[in-house]
Amino acid sequence: GKENILYKKALRERASEGKIMIAKKNASILSKLPGIKGVFITGALSMNNAEEEYDIDLMIITKRNRLWTTRLFAYLLLKVMNSSVRKPKEENQRDKLCLNIWLDESALSWSKKDRNIYSAHEIAQVIPVVNKGGIYQTFLQKNSWILDFWPNSVRLDNTNNKERKNRKRIGLFEKLSFWLQYKYMKKKITKEKVSLHRAIFHPRNWGEMVLKKLST
Repeated sequence: GKENILYKKALRERASEGKIMIAKKNASILSKLPGIKGVFITGALSMNNAEEEYDIDLMIITKRNRLWTTRLFAYLLLKVMNSSVRKPKEENQRDKLCLNIWLDESALSWSKKDRNIYSAHEIAQVIPVVNKGGIYQTFLQKNSWILDFWPNSVRLDNTNNKERKNRKRIGLFEKLSFWLQYKYMKKKITKEKVSLHRAIFHPRNWGEMVLKKLST
């Protein structure tokens, strides 16, 4: 059965190539926004293992206290540019952008309860497409715990580990942007994690499912 596995792998690699091109094009669009610091490819696509019908998962890193303002303008910009963005519970997801992880630069580290072999693998595999100010290395440093699970997965650059202290308060427009967007999505929220500094839209806890499989 190895031939069948190799055939599937080749098909997924070909599908991934096209999706990565779409991801890079839209990441370039998003990079024009001043609040964007990083755009990373995640999920199956980051491992060159996406099927034709898969969407394009992206992680967005924003400036401190600018997540919800930036998110608002990001979706407006993608709409103006006629980019295809996946809607919640939409069945046809092929080649559509799924901006399912939003972090501002003050909240890059995974909480201790969410640190496991699955989340470590997902973080280690991300592909930085937009990387302003070395935010990718900062992201890895904040999640250096992944090396406990995958010791040789990434290389940390210790020359970029100084964090600038910024005590600037959250602006009124940022609070308003958060309130409006949270009110819109509140009825649809299940297991998603939403706060002023983080928005992780994963209705299914894949980490929990994988860990259950591994323990059986």
